[in-house]
Amino acid sequence: MSVKYFAEPFKIKMVEPIKILTREERLKKIQEADYNVFSLAAEDCYIDLLTDSGTGAMSADQWAGIMRGDESYSGSKSFYRLQESAKDIFGYAFIQPVHQGRAAEKVVMPILLGKGKVSISNMHFDTTRAHVEIAGARAVDCVVPEALDTESYAPFKGNMDNERLVKLIEEYGKENVGAIIITVTNNSAGGQPVSMKNIKETSEIAKKYGIKVVIDAARFAENCHFIKRREEGYEDKSIREIAKELFSYGDLFTMSSKKDAIVNIGGLVGVKEDADLFEKVKANTIPFEGFISYGGLAGRDLEALAIGLQEGVEEDFLKYRIGQMEYLSAKLTEAGIPHQTPAGGHAIFLDAKKLLPHIPYHEFPGQALTIELYLEAGIRGCDIGSYMLGNDPDTGVQLESQFEFTRLAVPRRVYTQSHLDVIVEALIEIKKRKDSLKGYEITWEPKILRHFTAKLQPLSK
Repeated sequence: MSVKYFAEPFKIKMVEPIKILTREERLKKIQEADYNVFSLAAEDCYIDLLTDSGTGAMSADQWAGIMRGDESYSGSKSFYRLQESAKDIFGYAFIQPVHQGRAAEKVVMPILLGKGKVSISNMHFDTTRAHVEIAGARAVDCVVPEALDTESYAPFKGNMDNERLVKLIEEYGKENVGAIIITVTNNSAGGQPVSMKNIKETSEIAKKYGIKVVIDAARFAENCHFIKRREEGYEDKSIREIAKELFSYGDLFTMSSKKDAIVNIGGLVGVKEDADLFEKVKANTIPFEGFISYGGLAGRDLEALAIGLQEGVEEDFLKYRIGQMEYLSAKLTEAGIPHQTPAGGHAIFLDAKKLLPHIPYHEFPGQALTIELYLEAGIRGCDIGSYMLGNDPDTGVQLESQFEFTRLAVPRRVYTQSHLDVIVEALIEIKKRKDSLKGYEITWEPKILRHFTAKLQPLSK
């Protein structure tokens, strides 16, 4: 097709009705939820962009696979089909299923990290950072400076700042750096891709210092698509070929398969060749997740995951998937709505710091915009900023994030172009009254991953 934005490469065979509440009803609902969008009932959200994790629409083949799932406790046929599918794409010798991405982190992080250790990443996502800290270590972000300027164009804003990476390793001591994590795509930086050149350089630095490279592979297929489109020498390579090379630069990977494998539940740990390391992975999996051949999943989920991994690397699907983000980004740019550009793979990251400069970081501009978008049109996003980042683990003082984003994560194969147009129209209305928006304060919070369950209230001034 010669069109700029690639249309849906599928037909819709089943629909789920959704409703939109009145503004008065939405105000009541968000008040009852203590101004935390995670506490809203999904049925009270018209367009739900809270996350792209586990919210995609599975294919006819995946649903057929659900019926073929082998529920044997040990050594099910579905487990072996998943092994075959995953090894085909990643090229790793050892694959361990788990129930989702944070389970993979729970299994892996205690093996690599402990008290006094450091994890360095192009950016840790929320659950990754939490599991690093639960293991007793400290998470340090090391993204390239270009990522901080949301209005400038750079093809790979998710890259590791490798010059700074070397300085950090020297500063902390190589013996204290338990892992270097490469997140593809870089979610916290706005769903931005990481170049193959950068991944290779990071891997070479890690090998020089004897440090394990962990690839956070939740959105690897989208990252491979960007490499194919933007990096010289990869335009004629297939997504599968690019993926094989990308993973060759890691020692192991963790994956929330609820993203690019388009399943409702599931995760993976992959180990390239270190059999001793994989024995430790299995040893943690059994008490945390269940026996190694199901890893906290039903056989039917293993089957759907085996199929979804293959569908997630299809080039027509990825053209359509990224095309949705590019369409939405172009409309927002036309309307003067600041956001991270160029568009990332799975979401639009609205720049709340630029849209709401009068709201300081400790009053959470990303959360303020998130709530206003729900009030305006029943659209649920989430904060990716200081509210999500939380407090310093040593001092308890609120940390200031490098970004103050409102993330609109678009589920795969779920919403149409008309839904995207509604999002733009709602943001245009909010922009007209942006100076009247107020910040928020936290009235109660847990110690870890507070944004999921914290309670807030609007500030009066």
